[in-house]
Order: sequence, then C-alpha cells, then structure tokens
Amino acid sequence: MTRLPASGPLPRPRNPEEGRGVLRAEAIPAPDVQRVALQALEFTSLCPKTGQPDFGRVMIDYGPGKLCLESKALKFYLWSFRDEGEFCETLAARIADDVVFAIAPRWVRVEVEQNVRGGIAIVAMAERGEPAPD
Repeated sequence: MTRLPASGPLPRPRNPEEGRGVLRAEAIPAPDVQRVALQALEFTSLCPKTGQPDFGRVMIDYGPGKLCLESKALKFYLWSFRDEGEFCETLAARIADDVVFAIAPRWVRVEVEQNVRGGIAIVAMAERGEPAPD
C-alpha cells in the first residue's frame, strides 16, 4: 500500500487504483463535525473519445462516519485522473464510490463540472446514502 511522504513533493500517481488506495490509507479520524465540503478547482482528465484534456471542478460533500478524507491524499487521488480517459458522468460515480471505499461516510455527494468545450458544459452528480436534513 502506497503512503505519501510526510513532506516534500508528492510522487506522481501511477493510476486511479493507486490513488484510491492512498485515499483510504491516509484517512484521518473524524472530529465532531456533521459535514465536510471539499472543492478541487483545477481538476483534469482526458476525453475518452478524443484524448483531449477536460478541465473542471470536483466538489465532494459528505457526512463523516469515523474517518475524514485527508486533503493531500485527495490531491494525489484526483491527480491520478490526469491521464485517464473518462466521461464526466463516470467520474462522478467513480469518485463517489471511492470516497465510500476510503472512509465509509454516512452519505456523500460528488459533483463533477467540466468546463465548456464545443459550446457544452457538463455537470454530473453522484450520491451515496441519504444526507441528514438541514
């Protein structure tokens, strides 16, 4: 199982499976919080049809169980998609499933927003579990 260095530059992830393992290995104990929201504003992956880069944002909103995502591990994990060809909709579902694998939250909502390309913007959402009412 890959662990991240305590300091210094991050190694480049080999693939999303390695990133998924790091996300789980680096999880931190959850403090007494009901909700955590994370935004990655510089997400990059590849279009599976053309191989062109897709740029956008990933928002992860979750209710912690016993663990929380560690931000450096999340950066490593998201970086692992840089050379992966995946549709926006597939990315939303995969990231939601990987968060569940890594920390078993009470609920999670993942939103992947791809920047406009060819005049079309895409936003895909995946939810696992039921969030508590506000």
